[in-house]
Amino acid sequence: MDTPKPGYKTTEFWLSLAAMALGAVMASGVVAPETTWERVIGLVIAGLTSLGYTGARLKLKAKY
Repeated sequence: MDTPKPGYKTTEFWLSLAAMALGAVMASGVVAPETTWERVIGLVIAGLTSLGYTGARLKLKAKY
């Protein structure tokens, strides 16, 4: 059975990192959001992306 690639070598990691960065930028106010809700949405995007990536890696590594 092949061992999984390290996380930083996967496309999933880089796409998740981009989504987290975008969410963090929105939440921090670097890109001026029009409303507080846009900041909250950015924070939620970053958080859910982190949880999704972590869950996917845990599920993959549980097989080994």
